[in-house]
Order: sequence, then structure tokens, then C-alpha cells
Amino acid sequence: MKKILVTGGTGFIGSAIVKDLLKDHKVTVVDNNVRGSIKRLDIKNRNLKYIKADIRNRTKIFKVIKNQDAVIHLAYINGTKFFYSKPEEILEVAIKGLINVVDGCIKHKVRELILASSSEVYQTPQKIPTTEYEEIKIPDILNPRYSYGGGKILTELVGIHYGKKYFKKLMIFRPHNVYGADMGQEHVIPELINKIRKLNNNKKLVIQGSGNETRSFIHISDFVRAIRILIKKGKHLNIYNIGTNEEIKIKDLAKLLLKNMDKKNSIQTSQLQKGGTKRRCPNISKIKKIGFVPKINLRKGLKLVLENNDNI
Repeated sequence: MKKILVTGGTGFIGSAIVKDLLKDHKVTVVDNNVRGSIKRLDIKNRNLKYIKADIRNRTKIFKVIKNQDAVIHLAYINGTKFFYSKPEEILEVAIKGLINVVDGCIKHKVRELILASSSEVYQTPQKIPTTEYEEIKIPDILNPRYSYGGGKILTELVGIHYGKKYFKKLMIFRPHNVYGADMGQEHVIPELINKIRKLNNNKKLVIQGSGNETRSFIHISDFVRAIRILIKKGKHLNIYNIGTNEEIKIKDLAKLLLKNMDKKNSIQTSQLQKGGTKRRCPNISKIKKIGFVPKINLRKGLKLVLENNDNI
């Protein structure tokens, strides 16, 4: 059995990946549980080892990496509101965490590393659907929002160039709006659902921006399948978008949720936060070439989320 370390493995995405990996691997999870929860995992599973540690703790991370065959580095601070409120902490986790993981792998001769990037590296892409060859950028260094995307750009720079020298298999993936039950509160879909639940019949649903801003969403089960394919068939020093081509306007997403929740409230727009992306949809032809095809469309995925509404 291959031994794989997953940093950030008690988070929404991390725990889903860990559960899948446990089907045929031994998995060690390291997480400080600031936003994750060990309750997401079956700690009685004999192939699972959990270590509570902060990714910024170099000594602990080095110790955890020892004797691993591969590392999947997910640990980060997500959630749009944190981009604006905690930029220095986001950058500290991004930079120190990445350097600790890379240096730990080099020290202990772990030659396989998979790094999580983000669709945020594109900011406002020039072309939709957006390929992996799109320019990545930070439009305004003074805007705290770009702490997140900037940290991910550094992740990619370090990954690619250290990967050439120290790794046999280094890959980067860029997730595009992963959603599902138990995803936390700081994302578009759960924020809308929670707002709708609190609405009185005569109250308007306030959404951020004009409502014409778009996103494409990928259900967590499809995302996990994509990661499994990436581990098996992904190529060294390659970057892969993971998402769907099902682009939707935020106002249409809100209408769909209102309908599914039996609400007839009207929608009120508001100002978009500075730096907010107006349109986002990935070109996923690259990961499709190695076998990935999304199976759950947004309508079906939202119903699955609402059926598990206690976990949103």
C-alpha cells in the first residue's frame, strides 16, 4: 500500500479526498482543525493516521513527511471574507506551509508532490472558458483580496521550478468552485442557502454584485474522481483545471435555489466587492484527455446539498 500524506485533510475538500484514498492507500492527515474537523474522518480506520499540527510548524511537518511515498498539499485558508480580513495570515500559511512541505519532501526524499492551486490565480481571465495557459496575475498589490491568489501563484512558481530538480512527479491542480454538503459557510452556495432560509415572504434576497457575474461549480464527488484520475494519469510538471463547463449567472443560481427551497422572494443586487471576478469558467479539456468527465450537473448537485441541509 502506498503511503500518502494529506495536509489540510480534515477540511471539506481534504476529508473527501482522504476518504477516497483510504480505499487503496495508507493515509496520514495533518491539520490544525482551525477550520476543519476530525469528525469528518473515521479515525478508527487502521489505514488512517491523524496528526494535529499547524502547517507553519517546520519541525512537526518535517517529522510527518518522513517515510511517506507522496504528499498532497491542500492546507490553506479559504473563504472570500478571509481574503479581505486576514491577508497576512493567508500569506503566512501559503508561504511557510509551502516551503516546509517542499523542504520536508527534499530532506526525506519524497519524490511525488501534488499541489492545490486555485482558479483565483486567473483573477479576470481574458478568455472564457479559460485554459491552463491563461496569464496568471495580481491586478492590484494593495487589494487584500489578492493575498489568496498571490499565495497560490507562489505555490505554482515554487512547485514547477523545484519540481524540475527535486521531484519525479509534481503536479498542480486548479479547483473551480467545489461545492457539496458540509462545505462550510464562506462560499457562494451555502451563503445563499443560509440567506434564503432566513427570508420572510416579503423580504428580498440580497446578492453581491449585479447578478450577471458567473461561476461554474463542480460537485465534491466529481472533484474527488478528478483527483483520483490525476494521481493515476497526471503528468509531471503539468497543471490541470478541475471544474465543469456549466457556467451560470449568480442571479440564476439564486433563482434556482429559491425555487428548490419553495421560496418566491425577489432578488436585490448590491455592490460587488473590489476585485471580485465577474466571470469564471474553466476549459477542462486537458483533464478530460486523461479520463475525467463530470457526472453531476448543478441542478442535481444542489438537490443533493439541500437534502443534507443540516451540514451546510
